[in-house]
Amino acid sequence: MILFVFEGENREPTLFKTLEYLYFSKNKQIRICSYKNNIYDLYKRMNETDEPEDIVSILKNKLVADKDNPLKEIRRRSDFSQIYLFFDYDSHNNKDQNISDSQIQKMLDFFNDESSDYGKLFINYPMVESIRYAKNPLPDNDYFSYTTQINLGKKFKEKANSESFYKNLDFITFRINLKTLSLKIPEEKERLEKIRQNWELLLKMNVQKANFICTDKNDFPENEEDISQDKIFKNQLEKYIAPKREVAILNSFPLFLFEYKDKLK
Repeated sequence: MILFVFEGENREPTLFKTLEYLYFSKNKQIRICSYKNNIYDLYKRMNETDEPEDIVSILKNKLVADKDNPLKEIRRRSDFSQIYLFFDYDSHNNKDQNISDSQIQKMLDFFNDESSDYGKLFINYPMVESIRYAKNPLPDNDYFSYTTQINLGKKFKEKANSESFYKNLDFITFRINLKTLSLKIPEEKERLEKIRQNWELLLKMNVQKANFICTDKNDFPENEEDISQDKIFKNQLEKYIAPKREVAILNSFPLFLFEYKDKLK
């Protein structure tokens, strides 16, 4: 069984369930969990004890009172073969930028292997709304150059609304019932294929941009390790965050797809 942990309750599950339908083998057992808070809260919980608990224990303790707790029947970390976490950079949640970045680096050091006690962390820059930040219809050939100020916080959503060609997620998602997480698959094959095509274009755009962030080459990387989550963050910090108080807009869902697409079949 595979566990996917998302920061939010709406956008991320909607995106993921569409990806699951398009790319995952039907035999894969998937469990979805919404953390309902930011990465800095997760960091705080991990550091409440001298020896951090595994991520499943942390999640079970946090969600114990939730009526719809998806981990209610889960006993231990070993119930999952892989764990993936998706959180936003969203640095405005911490007043001290240096502290925020130090915490992010420590989290990436902890969450660097999907089969470990902690799982693997993917980060959106600055937040999940970056998935629809394209000023032109896909493929947006200028995407590699788009940045945003790190102090915008939630106002990045307004920036995406005003500047993006896409005003919602309909171009890459199916309709979903968020209570049951059931999808309404379009009957029109053309729409289904268009959504799949858009994901392939987003994959290309974000992978090439990740490589641009890390190597200054707007092209596919020579190998996956060139655009690891750790290298992306270190280069964001060195080239954008520290000198310019910006981040290069980047979404982790296409990066996850790039890294694990062949393993999900």
